[in-house]
Amino acid sequence: MVESMNAGAGVDYDVLMRANLTKVFGERDAARRLIAIEQLYASDAVLHEPHASARGYAQINDAVSELLSKLPPAFVFTPRSAALGHNGIGVLTWRSGPLDGPAAVTGMDVVHLQDGRIHSLSVFIDPPEKN
Repeated sequence: MVESMNAGAGVDYDVLMRANLTKVFGERDAARRLIAIEQLYASDAVLHEPHASARGYAQINDAVSELLSKLPPAFVFTPRSAALGHNGIGVLTWRSGPLDGPAAVTGMDVVHLQDGRIHSLSVFIDPPEKN
């Protein structure tokens, strides 16, 4: 899949970013997640979360493990719309919460690609709605 995606017009941003959401952030098994990270990310990729950054396959895997350890097992990440992208930059809005329940958190991922792989991923969390 990733081999056919280059930084030019042939990138399917929706396929790539949905794969990241499900195979990386939706995978609770660290070994399987690491395989997906190695397929989707550049070896020197950086994950920027609001509270920390991680570089490289192992650190990104550890950061996702830490995140998932804080979420209930029934929580899943699902896209809120199709990803958009051009010129090596992609955006995907998502939600997290129980599959058939209300969203506990929503946000947006912004990726920068290099040779068809994620070179950087910045995660933005939407502020809680005020009543």
